[in-house]
Amino acid sequence: QPKSKAAFGSVGRRIPYRILHVINQDGESLGNMHRADALRLMDERGLKLVLLRENVEPPVYRLMTGQQIHEEQLKRAEKKKSSPKPGVVQKELSFSSAIAKNDLETKTKQIGQWIEKRHHVKLTIRQAK
Repeated sequence: QPKSKAAFGSVGRRIPYRILHVINQDGESLGNMHRADALRLMDERGLKLVLLRENVEPPVYRLMTGQQIHEEQLKRAEKKKSSPKPGVVQKELSFSSAIAKNDLETKTKQIGQWIEKRHHVKLTIRQAK
């Protein structure tokens, strides 16, 4: 039974693929190499191999420090937070800063109805000419 994946790919010594495409910690490609060579390189440099892309042939792994792995996990968590969740409706409303009073009241009522329905509301105010 395959274990559930971490924030991104597998990290460490358990690599199911024989041939890997390896990228060093600076982002430069080291080319395709055998799993044993990649592990030896990982040990020599004191780094970890992280799976970046699995659905390509050969799969892409990157040598990373623990700090780089941590930063990448934080970035992905932040990106996941900012993306709207499935099932949550986001409504967007845009109006000019020179909007008439009755138009503003109408739009305010509409915003109130959306909030009651638990929709996320995004407002954009454009500067009048």
